[in-house]
Amino acid sequence: MDNTTMYLSGAIAFLLASFLGYLFWQQRKSSKEQSEKDNSTRALRLQAYERLALLVDRIALPNLISRINQTGASARDMQVLLTHSIREEFDYNITQQIYVTADAWTAVKNLKEQNMLVINQLASALPPHATGMDLNKLLLEYLMKDKKGQLHEVVSEVLSYEAKKLL
Repeated sequence: MDNTTMYLSGAIAFLLASFLGYLFWQQRKSSKEQSEKDNSTRALRLQAYERLALLVDRIALPNLISRINQTGASARDMQVLLTHSIREEFDYNITQQIYVTADAWTAVKNLKEQNMLVINQLASALPPHATGMDLNKLLLEYLMKDKKGQLHEVVSEVLSYEAKKLL
């Protein structure tokens, strides 16, 4: 084997080793970037579950009643205040749906709809001169009698379970 062939073989081996090294480096860089992206996405998803858990707590009827309770309001005024507060809280957090599962988002939507339905149905059952206190009392009695009224607890558990799966 002459020197030219030996140099040519060495140059080819060097170029091949350099190319393989470059490919290995690119793969590791891509893997690291993907890992960082996954961590960033996971953080956003966890934050969304946290915000939705807070939303569920804020629109839970017992918490809503204690926060919105206004002395001297009529039942109709209280109905409007309660449903408006639920809508506002929900609308403020509506973008979180892109970070959570469809099941989690459906559970949150169902809670919102059920709470508004209960408020509206019970308010319509009251006489025209009923007070906001009468409506609040009726709502709390409903919650104590009907287990469906505790839907906020089930939704909270769903959100917690799904968030823990991300950890």
